[in-house]
Amino acid sequence: MKKIVLTGGGTAGHVTPNIALLPGLKAAGFEVQYIGSYEGMEKGLIEKEGIPYSGIATGKFRRYFDLKNFTDPFRVIKGYFEAKKFIRTYQPDVVFSKGGFVSVPVVVAAGKMKIPVIIHESDMTPGLANKICFPYATKVCCNFPETAAYLPEGKAELTGSPIRKELLEGDRLSGLRFTGLSANRPVLMVMGGSSGSKAVNAALRGILPELLKEFQVIHLCGKGNYDDSINLEGYCQYEYISEELKDLLATADLVLSRAGANAICEILALRKPNILIPLPAAVSRGDQILNAKSFEKQGFSCVLEEENITNDLLLSTIRQVYAQRSQYIEKMEQSSQSNGVDRILQLIEECAASKKK
Repeated sequence: MKKIVLTGGGTAGHVTPNIALLPGLKAAGFEVQYIGSYEGMEKGLIEKEGIPYSGIATGKFRRYFDLKNFTDPFRVIKGYFEAKKFIRTYQPDVVFSKGGFVSVPVVVAAGKMKIPVIIHESDMTPGLANKICFPYATKVCCNFPETAAYLPEGKAELTGSPIRKELLEGDRLSGLRFTGLSANRPVLMVMGGSSGSKAVNAALRGILPELLKEFQVIHLCGKGNYDDSINLEGYCQYEYISEELKDLLATADLVLSRAGANAICEILALRKPNILIPLPAAVSRGDQILNAKSFEKQGFSCVLEEENITNDLLLSTIRQVYAQRSQYIEKMEQSSQSNGVDRILQLIEECAASKKK
């Protein structure tokens, strides 16, 4: 039987694309094992899928001063030897990495042992963990055409992000039943990332009385951000949605979102006209800004800078994008960077076959 090791962790964005590959990997006859951190959030997500999970020590590489900078290198070295021992015993045909610092020891160990490695870089510019791993990679998959300029020559593959199959199978009527919304008025869905965004929440809630005259709203506000003082017809708020997410997305006529790579690739795959509010550079490395600008340049999205948002600007932008929704949908339908599952599975098969020669 063919064997593959999946790795990645730290955030849901480093795990859910791996989960999206599982049905295809199983159908192709792969035995799957996962390497993550000892008790990282990835552990629960992967074990829920019934995939054998092995934990290793991990540390973070920081570009700023922190006392952990003196201890984390030793954790990474420990993780490297733990990953090396696992790989030597398991003998996988290929390793697929979605990034995050837990992936570094795994990828380095596999590369040194001549195991083919495929890395997926979600953002337009690579993060530090993936940069460290590039020399050990056979192929590096990416979501944006611009990313190829930052990748090792001959290794770049524009695949798009792996999208969970069930996310593409949502039912609008089920979403309407779940929310209690009407089928006769357009629905705006607002997502601020897995933990929510106070800035996006505040901007949306500031225009609700006027917005609800024309739109209904599904608001994923994030844990701890539910406001029970708001009780307006046509407005539904949830801290977190899991099983019903596919149906809520099917219900949406328009999406307002942060610009995390996985989120916007899902929006693209679903062909949803959208407005992106990327995390400001002051509180991030600027990757969401670059992601959003790429989508705007390709005609997939309208972008608003958080620092410039006013009630009037947000309301007028929502109206404008909805009025021009067919143009955004047309551009998205012309895109080749939709669901990356099939192309990535093809690369995995090719790499596994090359090892057996």
